[in-house]
Amino acid sequence: MTRVKGGPRRRRRRKKILEFTKGHMLTRHKLFKRARESMIKALSYAYRHRRERKREFRRLWIVRINAAVREHGLSYSKFIHGLKKCGIEINRKMLAEMAVNNPEAFAEIVRQVKEKLETPAETGG
Repeated sequence: MTRVKGGPRRRRRRKKILEFTKGHMLTRHKLFKRARESMIKALSYAYRHRRERKREFRRLWIVRINAAVREHGLSYSKFIHGLKKCGIEINRKMLAEMAVNNPEAFAEIVRQVKEKLETPAETGG
């Protein structure tokens, strides 16, 4: 049986990996073996961080909402509880956006929540 070396296909495959690792340091973008290792690691980090980014943004929104709500004399947890009691369904991203860019509308929501929290709970008897 004749020996097959892979020629053009091998070159294309290696070139693709070396182009992917363009910008990596030292031998990680020059030597194929090191470049492949670097690429695999980079792809795994990218996969993981796409999920972490969602968590980080949620944390940021919560911090912003908490800071804005405390100016009105409420804590974050009481505010979220009050939103649920009022039946206001605005996600944290929009609440944080409102707190930063539209404080008047945010203050109105906080006012509604405070009113709902201050009224005595209806007891079914």
